[in-house]
This record gives sequence, C-alpha cells and structure tokens, in this order.
Amino acid sequence: MRRIRYHAYGGPEVLTMEETEIPSPGPGQVRIRAEAIGANFVDVKFRQGPEAGGIYRRDLPGVLTGDVVGTVDAVGPGADPGLTGRRVAALAEDAFADHVVADTEWLAPVPEGIDDATASTLPMGAPVALGALRAARPAPGETVLVHAAAGGIGHLAVQLARISGAGTVIAAAGSPGKLDFTRTLGADAAVDYSAEDWHERVREVAPGGVDVVLDSVGGRVLARSLDLLAPLGRAVVYGAAGGEATDIPLTSLFAMKSVAAFSLLAWRAAAPEQAREDMEAVARHAVEGRLRAALHARLPLDEAAEAHRIMESRSQLGRVLLIP
Repeated sequence: MRRIRYHAYGGPEVLTMEETEIPSPGPGQVRIRAEAIGANFVDVKFRQGPEAGGIYRRDLPGVLTGDVVGTVDAVGPGADPGLTGRRVAALAEDAFADHVVADTEWLAPVPEGIDDATASTLPMGAPVALGALRAARPAPGETVLVHAAAGGIGHLAVQLARISGAGTVIAAAGSPGKLDFTRTLGADAAVDYSAEDWHERVREVAPGGVDVVLDSVGGRVLARSLDLLAPLGRAVVYGAAGGEATDIPLTSLFAMKSVAAFSLLAWRAAAPEQAREDMEAVARHAVEGRLRAALHARLPLDEAAEAHRIMESRSQLGRVLLIP
C-alpha cells in the first residue's frame, strides 16, 4: 500500500510517497480502508521542525495525523467482528495511507447521509469544538468570540456556539474572504485579527466585553483576548497555532476572569463516558442538519504536499481532504 511520511524537516516538498506492507490490526484495533482523510494543521507545525520555533516536536521519520473516514476491512484480537464492513471515522497517528489501524474504543460510526467532510470531523474536530465550548460554560444569550473561525475546528465552533444559544457570536479570522465565510455559518459579526486594531473592532460589537473566548492561536491573540473578557468572562485555549506558549500574568485575571485549557486526549482519559457522549452529540447535530463541515479542497493522496501548502498559507475554509 501507499503512505506519506517525511524523513527531513522543511517545506511541504519533504512529504514523500512510500510503498509498504498493509498493516495488521493489533489487539482491540481495526483496520480501515481509507476513503477520505482530513488533514490537520498541527502537522504543518510538526513538519516544519524544531528550527521553526514554537512548541511542536516530532521525531523523524515523521508521520501525519488525520481524521480517516472509511470501511473496516479487518479486526484484531478482542475487537468485535461485527465491525467488519462498517463505515467509521477515526483519528489516526499514521493517517495518510491507503489503510490505517485504529483503536476500537474511539471509533466514530458514520451515519447514513453524512458527507465525507462532515464525517471526518466526528472523531476529533467536532468533539474538540464542543468540548472547548462546554469548558467555557456558556449561558444562553452570552457573547462568544471564536478565533481561527474559518479553520477546520473553528468553523465548527461557530456553529456549535450558535446551537448552544449564544446571544452574539463574533468570528475572528485572517482575511476578508474568511470573514464572509464565517458569516454564512451563523456569526453575527466578523473581525480580521491580522489587523493591529482587531480588538477595537470586537469592542465595537461588545462594548462591555465578551463572555467567552475560544482560542487556538495563542500568543498576542490570546493576550489581547483576555483584555476583552467581561467580568466573569472565560477563555478556553485548545491550541497554539501561532506556535507561542503564552505566559499569562495573574494580574490580568483579577477582574474576575478565568482561563482554562481543553485537550481531547486528556478529556478522554478524565471522562471517557462523557467523551463518547460528545461524539454521539455532534453526530446527531450533523444528521439533523445543524452542524456541517465545509469542504475547502478534495485532493488525491499523492498531492499531500498541496494539502499542506493550502493549510500553511492559512487560506483554507473548512476541511482539506485527501482521497486515496
């Protein structure tokens, strides 16, 4: 079978196609014949390597994570044989391949009628967006600010904020085209956070401050977001796409503000039953038409480098899929 890996850090051109044996599932695992693979921005940072700076480190040879949608064609010892032939989605470590193995514990069944882009969000993207939002404990009618709101997870967070009953949803993204896109998802207002005065534009929409911030950027964006929080406001950090780990001064929180973090892996370990319910909840939202993933590009597997160029250029609107 084919797979994509990299043996040196660098630009998208370091991604190479290899031929290898089809993997066999281990205990408690299944093998999935991949039909679509959702690319994740975090792998851009890992591929760039330690010299690019930031908090991301991955040893060579590097594998690419991804949200794999496909059909189970083999089960390992201890796995339910009834899974064979089922259409599922799973977050996989070595995902850019014709076949992948995944633990059965976190397989997401793909309901009938769900498109590939939306199916690819069921195991990771949508549960992260939902978990981060829930960690902020939003109350109906509150104002929610979502950063990176046009990205693979951010555009889901905008929709889930609206579903949760937010009074005002403010989307922050990095270009005029992205701002228009976020409005189609239900954002009441959109601001370009690449502009130096973006925080002033947020103040115009929410003069008293925002109640909730969902942030996957970090750095100066997070620092300014804390200033935008209203008293009793909550910020939840679920990534650091800017590559900066930000020191948060305690004095910035004394005005009855708080900061929390969300990690899907930590959530699964701490509250596995709730984590599984989250996967079921986002699937219901998708089936009932309240949650959809936008498809930015659908590329052959051998164009993995182009998928990374799209993500690295920060031009994507929604998901980038690779098709084996």
